[in-house]
Amino acid sequence: MKQFFKFLFASMLGFILGVVVLFFLFIFIVSAAVSSMGTEEVKVSSGSVLQINFSQPIRDRSSNNPFEGLNFSTLKSNKQIGMNDILNSIENASTDDNIKGIFLDFSGLQSGFANIEEIRNKLLAFKKSGKFVYAYSDSYSQGAYYLVSVSDKIYLNPQGELTLNGLMTELMFFKGALDKLEIEPEVIRHGKYKSAIEPFILDKMSPENRQQIAGFVDPIWKQMATDIATSRKLNEDDIYKIADSLAIRNAEDALKNGLVDKLAYFDQFLEDVNNKLGNASGEELKLISINKYSKSNPKTKKEFTSDKIAVIYAIGEIEGGKGDDETIGSDKISETIREARLDKNIKAIVLRVNSPGGSALASDVIWREVVLAKRVKPVVVSMGNVAASGGYYISCAANAIVAEPTTITGSIGVFGLMFNAQNMFKNKLGLTFDTYKTSNYTDLGTITRPLTSGEKNILQVQVDQVYNTFTSRVAQGRKMSQADVDSIGQGRVWSGIDAKRIGLVDELGGLDRAIAIAKKMAKLDNYRIKELPVQKEALEELITDLSGEAQAKYLQVKLGPAFNYWEKANELMKIQGIQARSFYQAEFNY
Repeated sequence: MKQFFKFLFASMLGFILGVVVLFFLFIFIVSAAVSSMGTEEVKVSSGSVLQINFSQPIRDRSSNNPFEGLNFSTLKSNKQIGMNDILNSIENASTDDNIKGIFLDFSGLQSGFANIEEIRNKLLAFKKSGKFVYAYSDSYSQGAYYLVSVSDKIYLNPQGELTLNGLMTELMFFKGALDKLEIEPEVIRHGKYKSAIEPFILDKMSPENRQQIAGFVDPIWKQMATDIATSRKLNEDDIYKIADSLAIRNAEDALKNGLVDKLAYFDQFLEDVNNKLGNASGEELKLISINKYSKSNPKTKKEFTSDKIAVIYAIGEIEGGKGDDETIGSDKISETIREARLDKNIKAIVLRVNSPGGSALASDVIWREVVLAKRVKPVVVSMGNVAASGGYYISCAANAIVAEPTTITGSIGVFGLMFNAQNMFKNKLGLTFDTYKTSNYTDLGTITRPLTSGEKNILQVQVDQVYNTFTSRVAQGRKMSQADVDSIGQGRVWSGIDAKRIGLVDELGGLDRAIAIAKKMAKLDNYRIKELPVQKEALEELITDLSGEAQAKYLQVKLGPAFNYWEKANELMKIQGIQARSFYQAEFNY
């Protein structure tokens, strides 16, 4: 028996030691791979063409995760770089003698419209260098076509497709499902336009919601039509007629209507580019992907200086705590703004906001840090695709607010949402509940019974107080009367161009414009950009990916467009407290 236990314990010890050795060997291999990827030297050959491909959703900031999109067999990454590196790369290419032009190589886009517009404007600026922009694809979605319409020449496969049929947005309503389940949504809100709760109490858009959706969808469509017409030397009315009649039904239609310049196969396109460059027929084209090119250039070309402008990224839903790369945690963002305020080398702050809002309390915590920072140095907000409700709350105190014409913003309103599932438990599951409590409101918020009239009154007072605080913050930051803020508030969503007209935004433009304003306010001749918050180290990213975050990414791939609806339903489970949130799951068909 002793001999048996001796061998048993020896085997167990050997197994444990083996696992430990394998673990550290794995860490060593991964670290070596990360190190090699991080130190990869990228050289740009003379006569190169920058190839821009958008195969994944476009983020505001490049991920620091070296394992994202990594093929472990080749140790090559296929991750999508963020807006920051996309814009920097296009700008650097305009003055890089080795880059002769840009090849736009994509058929679809996964991005909000404001980001698409910002990239398009950067390509227009690139063309002023005298270098060419060519586009080729087997098919173009509407968003992709809008972006490539800046090109000097647009090529389409002879059997390809091009979509230009206008915009639509579709909302999903849950009322019918809740009725079948006998779940009663209990809503407390302030703002007749606060449509975030409508999917739970209606089966279609309210007149107010339809009005405000038209208020930002129509300007986006007009912007698209105007820009496409200008780039293609057509009349704006031509674009509307093409869309209304669905005139583009095949590649020949696209050519006949002047939307593309040539129908060609890919080898024919490459031959044309070679001719443009003066290369020999059949010579291999020197293409460099934007992912690689972003590693070959510094983010700025300015002389060394200790003066910095901090670009702080506030991306995602607003919640309490630390948050993560996909959410705005009030603790993390507040700490980041505080550190930027106290850093004497940081002369100005640009807060890049892309958020539909979230917790009203968390929004107020971040707002306070913006106020404190503004007292000692300029703070400029750059709005991305959406900066609504809580996203506007954290922006309103800045010295200046910059948005794209098609940014979705405003939504100055608040709500509380609870569910009464008493009948579902009783009638569907046969479950009943009985409660003993020491105080009148101990069980306030339980889903096992409806709210009493007294409880509804208490919650309504709290919601009204938060709305009053919200509108007073906006009035203070925008130098408006609270009554004026209330008149354009009430939860109403605005496009960037309308937000400028009514005083919620100062200027139209992208991140570059916000940085230029910050530079002028800080009276800087030379500066460096410091991007914050500091991103996780590679091994931290690996550990995160091996935990829950990887599951969401897996679902996103598997569910495709349906992932947005799963995500919105999942968000409902996390809602706590009064919300300054704009639930815009509206899907544009570009």
